[in-house]
Amino acid sequence: MKKIISIVGHTNVGKSTLFNYLAGYRKAITHYSSGVTRDRIYCDCKWKGNKFTLIDSGGYVIGKKDLQIKICEQFLFAIEESTDVIFVIDILSGILPIDYNISNILQRSKKKVFLAINKIDQYKSYIYETQDILKLGFNDYFFISSYTGQGINELLNSIFSNKKEILIKLKTYHLPRITLVGRKNVGKSSLINTLLNKNQSIVCDLPGTTRDCIEVIYKKFNFKCILIDTAGIIKKKRKKEDLEYFSFIRTTQAISNSDLCFLIIDIQIGFNTQDLKILKIIQKNFKGIIILINKCDLIKHQNLIKHQSRLQNVKNKILKTIYPFTDIPIYFTSNFYKKNIIKAFKQAISIIKKQNKKINTSYFNKIMLPILKKNKINLSNGRNISIKYCVPILKQGIKKFIFFSNNPKLIPMSYKRFLEKQIRSNFDLIGIPIQIKFKQK
Repeated sequence: MKKIISIVGHTNVGKSTLFNYLAGYRKAITHYSSGVTRDRIYCDCKWKGNKFTLIDSGGYVIGKKDLQIKICEQFLFAIEESTDVIFVIDILSGILPIDYNISNILQRSKKKVFLAINKIDQYKSYIYETQDILKLGFNDYFFISSYTGQGINELLNSIFSNKKEILIKLKTYHLPRITLVGRKNVGKSSLINTLLNKNQSIVCDLPGTTRDCIEVIYKKFNFKCILIDTAGIIKKKRKKEDLEYFSFIRTTQAISNSDLCFLIIDIQIGFNTQDLKILKIIQKNFKGIIILINKCDLIKHQNLIKHQSRLQNVKNKILKTIYPFTDIPIYFTSNFYKKNIIKAFKQAISIIKKQNKKINTSYFNKIMLPILKKNKINLSNGRNISIKYCVPILKQGIKKFIFFSNNPKLIPMSYKRFLEKQIRSNFDLIGIPIQIKFKQK
């Protein structure tokens, strides 16, 4: 049976640092402020043949605020779906009352618990009272450093009863990756929960609830993929030590590593400059795009015609702003009523499959050369520009079209837009960004 190991503890004890060390890269954000991780973050790993899933949970907190309650729910969900638990405490702060609260929860869960006393690399004393550790009620305890890796081999050896083994990251890159992006509080986490039909991510009215990129495996309509929930992209650049700066970096990395992005927009705010910047990031990385205009259930009109007119005006504004890339699928969605969610996901499957299909060179020239001959480039200085041949190239999922000309540097941007429009109208490239290059014949 494949083990599912959760890392739990209160805030700022080093859970995410341990998670990153075991994952082999910085998957979870670590920061000097407490309570950075809120949702459950997953990573598939292998300990010399022993496959297991690692879960980083939000730090256990006590409070009655909506966000605190939901963080605790994620903490309990992580324990519930685990076979084993690594309970992390901070040797510098010692055992706190909240550690006893967590201990009681873990003992009631009847899961196999391994106590990790962290930050041993920063502890200056050579003596630690093990009697205090035993009061938590766990016999398996290990002194570790999530930062340097000290003691982690012994911890994993105990979990798997193996010795001198090497941790490696499972290769899951072959699965298509669909990333949800947008500004804060547009409904990205709600969409993840709607697709999975469970509370995978914390949903709260407070903007910026999601900080890390949350990855989950999703299977529907005989199509298996990885869904990625991202933090809301901020308006301006922040200082490098700012927590939101790290969230922004993770989100842009998620876009770069994805096959398709759902760009989610709040119907109440509309499509603004920040949404356009996010769209440009997706286009720059040549990823498939679907736009979801979300929270349509919150727009109430007695007059249905006015309501439909408002929706159409929002769509027309988007199409005008993103020209010439006007064949991006746009859906009006509601996570609450599950409106158009399945339609959008089926469209995403179609785009991902078409992204990797090659276009035959002879067929491409058969279509495009008559268009080029009919629509020649006329320059005011009378210089002659001709395009005699064109080649479609598919490289690393990017559709590139190269046009060979006698004067490529003189071809105006307007003609490039014209070519893109013609390519899109003659080939099925809906939702797929393309790259057009001109080279010397």
